[in-house]
Amino acid sequence: MTPSARGDLFDPACPTRRLLDRIGTKWTSMTVKVLAEATPGEVRFADLRRRVPGVSQKMLSVTLHSLVRDGLVARRVEASVPPRVHYRLTPLGASLEGALAALRRWAEEHMAEVDHANQIADSAAP
Repeated sequence: MTPSARGDLFDPACPTRRLLDRIGTKWTSMTVKVLAEATPGEVRFADLRRRVPGVSQKMLSVTLHSLVRDGLVARRVEASVPPRVHYRLTPLGASLEGALAALRRWAEEHMAEVDHANQIADSAAP
């Protein structure tokens, strides 16, 4: 990436844009949150699916594959029949949780204002 691309969301090489392309879905942020709150730190696939309301098996699988590929989540397969697959945040993934928590706090504080603005815009539309 060139130094001029830093912080330029219109440049495909912008780190922020590239990160948002990877983690900007509700399924990703919910999955990271569940894994961040996991005790003792690992969660099996079926447990993740139960804790992420509305996610399909395929979407969760795709989300986890992307998170593993990006180094945010580690996957451990237990040799059993059927195999048990466990997921946990890596240190890199754990560092992302703070940023996502800040975004959740912003949403909790301001979504009523955003919703109100939408209501005004909708009522003014022809």
